[in-house]
Amino acid sequence: MAHAKAGASLPVPNVQALAQTWNGSGEEVPERYVRTEESVAEEVVAGCEIPVIDLGRLLDPQSSEEELANLGFACQHWGFFQLINHGVPEEVILNVKRDITEFFKLPLEAKEAYAQVPGGIEGYGQAFVFSDTQKLDWADMFYLMVRPTESRDMRFWSTQPPSFRDSIDRYSAETARVAASLLRFMAADMGLEPERLLEVCRGQPQSMRVTYYPPCRQAGDVLGLSPHTDATVVTLLLHVNDVQGLQIRKDGKWVAVDPLDGAFVVSIGDILEILSNGRYRSIEHRAVVHPNKERISAAMFHQPCQDTTVSPLPELVTDGCGARYKSMGYMDFLKLFFATKLDGRRSHMDALSLRN
Repeated sequence: MAHAKAGASLPVPNVQALAQTWNGSGEEVPERYVRTEESVAEEVVAGCEIPVIDLGRLLDPQSSEEELANLGFACQHWGFFQLINHGVPEEVILNVKRDITEFFKLPLEAKEAYAQVPGGIEGYGQAFVFSDTQKLDWADMFYLMVRPTESRDMRFWSTQPPSFRDSIDRYSAETARVAASLLRFMAADMGLEPERLLEVCRGQPQSMRVTYYPPCRQAGDVLGLSPHTDATVVTLLLHVNDVQGLQIRKDGKWVAVDPLDGAFVVSIGDILEILSNGRYRSIEHRAVVHPNKERISAAMFHQPCQDTTVSPLPELVTDGCGARYKSMGYMDFLKLFFATKLDGRRSHMDALSLRN
């Protein structure tokens, strides 16, 4: 969810290979994956539907005003929503799902041809490993810088399956279009000029993280992805297969998200929370794993330009509502985000808050 060098990870064992040998061994899960935090054992709320936003209704003048109110409610009170009728061709989604699935079926040595290099996060490996002693997530991933096209490092773009690169490229273009449309409507909801949020995202910088969560017979003792927020403007999440695992923090409880078929799960990122001066909120979320089924998801992160100064938009700072956050360059924000990664989900945002 960030530029490569800001979030460089330390090398750790491949979890997919570990799971294949360990799940049938009868041994206890390795200690570095066992989570003892109280939040891991908290009760999870099931059957609680997050808001659903219909992009077709937003684009239709007959229903746009009503759906815009729904969008504003979702962004302000949930920080997450499911997006339907988004207009991305089914063929594009099926192709990217197929090729992502095929990539993770490759032999380990074939995947490791695209491994992360020291000091970087792009490529195949693990995310957010900053310490030799921290607890590890039960997942592998690959991370790519996708837009602008000149930011792509093709060393990390797999040539297997042969259609992989084209599938990611087409999917990137379609999700960028959807994100641009959403940002225009979010600007309208905030009373801004339609292109105001897109000005912060010139060229629509975009990166992609695909995460593979192997099954774990001690699923209750591990986490697929630790609680976090996204250092982005917005994130579009695609469930590559039909195994649920995303949970969001709502009113102090974990809520399981049951993805709708064909929908994107959209989340508000930290940057949009700051730009909106707290009107929208970036919400903590995590991923759990299944005891006997693999799960795969693909997150497309939409980011500001590297030279952006992240601060509340002046139009949203008034006499009645002063600035809630300090100003900071985006690259410095990323450094803060990763430096506080092990301290808890909101510590980087708390450091920027003017309301402490």
